[in-house]
Amino acid sequence: MVKEPSAFCTYDESTTIHALAEGLTFSIDNALHPLCQLAADKLQSHLQYQEEWTHNFGLSSDAEGVIIGKMFGVLAVRTKEDELGYLAAFSGKLAGANHHAGFVPPIFDTLAEGGFVNTGMTQLTQMSEEITALELFDPQGNAAEIHLLKNLRKHHSISLQNKIFDQYHFLNKSGKSKSLVDIFAATGHKRPPAGAGECAAPKLLQYAFQHEMEPLALAEFWWGLSPKSAYWQHGHFYAPCREKCGPILAHMLSN
Repeated sequence: MVKEPSAFCTYDESTTIHALAEGLTFSIDNALHPLCQLAADKLQSHLQYQEEWTHNFGLSSDAEGVIIGKMFGVLAVRTKEDELGYLAAFSGKLAGANHHAGFVPPIFDTLAEGGFVNTGMTQLTQMSEEITALELFDPQGNAAEIHLLKNLRKHHSISLQNKIFDQYHFLNKSGKSKSLVDIFAATGHKRPPAGAGECAAPKLLQYAFQHEMEPLALAEFWWGLSPKSAYWQHGHFYAPCREKCGPILAHMLSN
């Protein structure tokens, strides 16, 4: 098993940095903290000039592929050695991958080679292709088979999604773990929403708790264009989403 490289990034050590962190109490409702602004500035500079991977944020006229703006997050932390620094994360996938240098890893890697997710998605694709072929050849004559395949695809998709949800477990401040399914069941939801656990904030807190780091301040910003919604503006800061992150963060910040 390959050891995950550290995602901890240090600030430039100075009395100013330590003064900013003095007496800081973590809350996701706090206004943008100067420590997060410093970390966000460093991350945004990295996003502008790095050449390690390619992702079309829609900010360059010559970029290829579908435009996908992305939410990024930074978390100011203090290590158990009393060193100040920050962590960075992205929501979902970035450049088609879950792992990139300088970012915390996902809670669960859905792209792991040989994993059940890839196998399950391949089966769904095969079913869809078979349905399309039957519909093109003779939709009326194949109606019964098409109906059966669509039901099988639906049940397979639900089963696969539930199995994925079962892989997500989140630590809280006291080190207690709780599954994604149980977190949302406690709020009256039968199932978690799709993509729950893939946002930046839960990734950041999970990494901090796993490595015995104290969270100090959190900030998330949108990077790139958003073809689907005018709400997301490039470079603007936003609070964690309520639908997917609210119940998860409530657990993670509990004792």
